[in-house]
Amino acid sequence: MTIHPHFRPDTTFAFLDLETTGGNATRDRITEIGIRFWRSGQVVDEWQTLVNPQARISSFIERLTGISNEMVADAPTFDAVAVELAERLEGCVFVAHNARFDYGFVKAEFRRLGRMFAAKVLCTVKLSRRLYPDHKRHNIDALIARHGLPAVERHRAMGDVTAMLAFFEHALAEQGVEAMDRAVGELLQRPSVPSHLPPDILADLPDAPGVYRFYGENDVLLYVGKSTRIAQRVASHFSGDHQTSRGVRLSESLRRVEYTRTAGELGALLLELRQIKTLNPLFNRRSRAAKQLVTIELSPDDAGYFQARLARELGPHRLGDYYGLFRSKRDAEKALSGIAAKNDLCNQKLGLEPDRDGPCFQRALGRCRGACENAEDVTRYNLRTQIAFHGLRLTTWPWPGAVGIVERDGETGETDILVVYNWIHVATVHHEDELHDLSLNGQSVRFDLDSYKLLVKALLGPDRAAHRIIELAGTGLPDVLMP
Repeated sequence: MTIHPHFRPDTTFAFLDLETTGGNATRDRITEIGIRFWRSGQVVDEWQTLVNPQARISSFIERLTGISNEMVADAPTFDAVAVELAERLEGCVFVAHNARFDYGFVKAEFRRLGRMFAAKVLCTVKLSRRLYPDHKRHNIDALIARHGLPAVERHRAMGDVTAMLAFFEHALAEQGVEAMDRAVGELLQRPSVPSHLPPDILADLPDAPGVYRFYGENDVLLYVGKSTRIAQRVASHFSGDHQTSRGVRLSESLRRVEYTRTAGELGALLLELRQIKTLNPLFNRRSRAAKQLVTIELSPDDAGYFQARLARELGPHRLGDYYGLFRSKRDAEKALSGIAAKNDLCNQKLGLEPDRDGPCFQRALGRCRGACENAEDVTRYNLRTQIAFHGLRLTTWPWPGAVGIVERDGETGETDILVVYNWIHVATVHHEDELHDLSLNGQSVRFDLDSYKLLVKALLGPDRAAHRIIELAGTGLPDVLMP
């Protein structure tokens, strides 16, 4: 007889859904709890209650859920139902759609009461992805439409529980108990985590884009990273924490994990860059913000030949007049030497040798065509120089003002609008209506080399069509400071 360890007769799955006053478990509160208990192929119990959140429900949330302040006024508070809830969930597999959200809220409510809550957690979003990997969308509405599940009252706790359980039973019938047992087992398997962290830490992290931060004793920031799937990326740190001495030290020092969600990868990349450079985490190897960038400027000398000079003062509104951005004079001179050697350009004209009468040193070696002696045609030399430097030419900001780059999370519908001006990320808002009240006048923003490279690629590179761009009028312009 085949044994399916995750579908034993004594295993109870608690399908749970919450309604809340908002999306932040630290700040917002639960307004409704619905649970259906399933064991050995059938529902064995159910429990539901409204909860007085002891906070006001916004009109937006009221419209979304249908739960009003009047409805919860006489409902029990969470502390009044906490004991019964804990008893009912004892020993059950905690099942929820986007389980990090529901599990995080339940843990936060218990934490307010000075109690710990922990359970085995199964996310039906992850289960759907595991069983049906060819599909992109796995929210409840998508599952109802795709699998022909019965319509339910959406955004009410027991309605969403009904849809979740219907999907689970449909998948069990369609995929078979062996495939389901294997998938559930893989999702319930917890990777090892550092000893100073809660064992269920990964259940608190989203499988979504964003930035994560590792903290050590005395809340010292150890590391900042980004990922399109935060929980998976953090788990990979833990699974590989003994492969290098640096990983061992990071693991031993780790005491707390924080994260900031973003709607897409570009927002995560920009936030990661900013936090690494401003917060100076101990274990990040990436360079800090450059104190002063160096660039190359081409201008004709008295004879008309292009000569190169290193510049530290850049005009932010005419970046196209400059070539390359370097963190030091040494890096810039190294680039010039490479260009000279590859293109037989004159080292004197490129500032690599002192300007003196007579040929440059490379001329004697046959590596200069004679611009230092006025022996090469000026037009030909300048054309060769422009071609040689073309790949280093910077890009002037192509819009008259700031723009908004729209990123949307396909699973949750969450939106970030990244406000960018002159290749600098200035602000982030979450709805187009917020752009009408946005004013950039009086703000000072600092140009950053890494952000420049990132945004040029995102907005002008081969994948630029992936981003919707909103040209912004009326927001004013910030003052751009060059490093």
